[in-house]
Amino acid sequence: GEICAFKIHGQEMPFEAVVLNKTSGEGRLRAKSPIDCELQKEYTFVIQAYDCGSGPGGTNWKKSHKAVVHIQVKDVNEFSPAFKESVYKTTVTEGKIYDSILQVEAIDEDCSPQYSQICNYEIVTTDVPFAIDRNGNIRNTEKLNYDKQHQYEIMVTAFDCGQKHATEDVLVRVNVKPVCKPGWQDWNKRIEYKPGAGSIPLFPSIHLETCDGPVSSIHATIELQTNYIGKGCDRETYSEKSLQKLCGASSGAIDLLPSPSATANWTAGLLMDNNDMIFKFDGKQGAKIPDGIVPKNLTDQFTITLWMKHGPSPGLRAEKETILCNSDKTGKSMNRHHYALYVHNCRLVFLLRKDFDQADTFRPAEFHWKLDQICDKEWHYYIVNVEFPVVTLYMDGTTYEPYLVTNDWPIHPSHIAMQLTVGACWQGGEVTKPRFAQYFHGSLASLTIRPGKIESQKVISCLQACKEGLDINSLESLGQGIKYHFNPSQSVLVMEGDDIENINQALRKVSYINSRQFPTAGVRRLKVSSKVQCFGEDVCISIPDIDAYVMVFQANEPKITISGMDHFARPAAQFESERGVLLLPDIRIVSTVTKMEHPVDLKEHDRANKPVVLEEMLHNLDFCDILVIGAELDPEQECLELDHVELQGKRLDATNSTAGYSIYGVDSMHNYEQVLRQIRYRNWYTSATFDRKFSVKCSELNGRYTSNEFNLEVNILHSSNSNFMDHVNHMIVQPQFLQSVHHPEGSIRAVHNSVVPSVATIVIIICVSILIFIITLGVYRIRTAHQHSSADNDGSKENEMDWDDSALTITVNPMEKYEKPHQTEEESEEEDLEDEEEDTTSAESDESEEEEEEEEEEVIVQKEGKQNATRQEQLEWD
Repeated sequence: GEICAFKIHGQEMPFEAVVLNKTSGEGRLRAKSPIDCELQKEYTFVIQAYDCGSGPGGTNWKKSHKAVVHIQVKDVNEFSPAFKESVYKTTVTEGKIYDSILQVEAIDEDCSPQYSQICNYEIVTTDVPFAIDRNGNIRNTEKLNYDKQHQYEIMVTAFDCGQKHATEDVLVRVNVKPVCKPGWQDWNKRIEYKPGAGSIPLFPSIHLETCDGPVSSIHATIELQTNYIGKGCDRETYSEKSLQKLCGASSGAIDLLPSPSATANWTAGLLMDNNDMIFKFDGKQGAKIPDGIVPKNLTDQFTITLWMKHGPSPGLRAEKETILCNSDKTGKSMNRHHYALYVHNCRLVFLLRKDFDQADTFRPAEFHWKLDQICDKEWHYYIVNVEFPVVTLYMDGTTYEPYLVTNDWPIHPSHIAMQLTVGACWQGGEVTKPRFAQYFHGSLASLTIRPGKIESQKVISCLQACKEGLDINSLESLGQGIKYHFNPSQSVLVMEGDDIENINQALRKVSYINSRQFPTAGVRRLKVSSKVQCFGEDVCISIPDIDAYVMVFQANEPKITISGMDHFARPAAQFESERGVLLLPDIRIVSTVTKMEHPVDLKEHDRANKPVVLEEMLHNLDFCDILVIGAELDPEQECLELDHVELQGKRLDATNSTAGYSIYGVDSMHNYEQVLRQIRYRNWYTSATFDRKFSVKCSELNGRYTSNEFNLEVNILHSSNSNFMDHVNHMIVQPQFLQSVHHPEGSIRAVHNSVVPSVATIVIIICVSILIFIITLGVYRIRTAHQHSSADNDGSKENEMDWDDSALTITVNPMEKYEKPHQTEEESEEEDLEDEEEDTTSAESDESEEEEEEEEEEVIVQKEGKQNATRQEQLEWD
């Protein structure tokens, strides 16, 4: 009648049933171990009740019918959402609004729908143009721009329906892809160029993007724009004369627009661009060429060369604009132009009026050329070649025949003087007051006139050659499918090909080169324009132009230094001799450059960059002038001379005047040194001259870099004082002496007091007299005090005889030498005396003095224990 047990039927259910009251049959169902909803959400099993009638073997008890038990496990929100991927990536094209860029997905391991479902997603990163919906779809809220930002990184989190968020946010990377635009890619706008770098590629990794367009051929034009630099590009800034010699032109060209100087002063009043010898004419200026510069009769053959930059003429009625004009200087009714070169309405006109002779016939008198380049505001090189009656124009190396030739009668000869002018024409007659007229507006440079024939095409090309331009590295590797073409100045390169990759490779080989040692610093603009043809399509892709620039850096400026003996004296007889005296026997020209080094040591990082030791550099010079300081040379009694044999084999010329000697031409510093060392000074009437002063100055690039001014003083020693003075002077000027004191650096140190101006002759005679007295006294005292054996005496006599016979090579102050070993109180007085003497004799530099003092100390200061030997040596020295 009692219930004793409840039994659960099923496979290892984690539950058990216990009896609470046997009589009433009440029992309780409980879990034997923890229940996990995530392992099993619900259980169903059968339970039966048993009475207490069980026998010994567990038999005979009675059991109830089966009851079904159904258990549901209630969920606890113990798990956080977790994303399926660790990183999400996607790429979008700029300029579009997307409904969904990509979808993120998180899961939750909770068992119930409430806690296992993801109810919301959220973007954690602030200020990004993206939004996310509850299903994890990310979209952009504004149009993305590739130029503004290439990539976005955003963090996203998820929430389950119990509002528990993910423990780890997920990273979403959105790459922005530019809209495919056809064009050149992977090139730099700025290309840097250091002087001396040779040829550098402009676009080393460029390639063409065609957006899968069906391209059949590509045509690219690369243009280097240098029209605003110097004469249209980087050219040599040597004088026109030097440049013509450099290019191998025949001599005889007369420079009508030289840089202003003492010898050529007619261009001094003109506006000038310092760097490139360019003269700017503003319609208010002209220059008169002095008489004698250009021969009066140019014969039937001559050549005019010039650089010109000219724009359209100002004003409604265009006036004639004179470049060069030879007209009557004066005359009541005469105002004839004998020959002229001028611009009129963008035409170049050359006028040539021949003088009347026996044949009174029509002759060609005016030659006209109509060229667009005359008014395009760019630099062009013009050569007018006259072989009468034929006149030919070369412009930028290309030949042009005149489109119009006007004939006229020859002009009657007269004795009226003619005036040659540049930039305007001289109106000598038909006006109350002679004046300039027909002014030129524009820029001119290197205007020369050469009696004789024009040079070869090779020389013309050299004279107008650019020193910078485009270049192709390794032409042979361009490939067979590429056609290319340069313009004459190599500022424009055209390439054509039908394969995109071949064109890419070819363009990567295009380089910039500047062969000048000291290029003009600044920007060179670059433009690449392209045309594409497509397979059978009407509308083809258009490729934007490339606008870039080359930045040419400033070259390290050279410092040109002239050194050598700056003070010497010679007997008058040498100056009066046929060969005269070498003026600069040891001159040395050195050019150095200061380079900056960056500190390598970490300790020096806080210091500024420091200049390293000067580096010597080699370059050309273009002129050296030896100028006379003070009164000019008197041609009746003195001159500077140079054997013209010395100029052979060198690109040098020389001119001589009473103001000095000029050597010019583009050549090495070594060649200039060799020539300067051979210049001699002669004076065949020396009694009126005691000294002469000269200065030497050298230049590179027509004065862009100049040397120091090296001053030289030459003293003429007159032999009228005494025979003894002749001997002293002879000793002073021994050539062996000059060689014996060569300084390691190549400069000569003149020995102290070796240069004696004639003003101090009396002082010298007194000093020499005292010297003779001291020597005599010293010899007497020493010989009486110390008696040596006859053999010794013979030896010492022999030595003394040798000394007397040899040429004295060092001139010293006898007072200073004799007294110095004793270091007496008189020393200071003697130093004062010496200082005074130095002042009157224009003594040498500080370095020379220091060197002399060292020599004196070496020779004179002896150990006191060797007094006699000291005295004997001292005596022989004196």
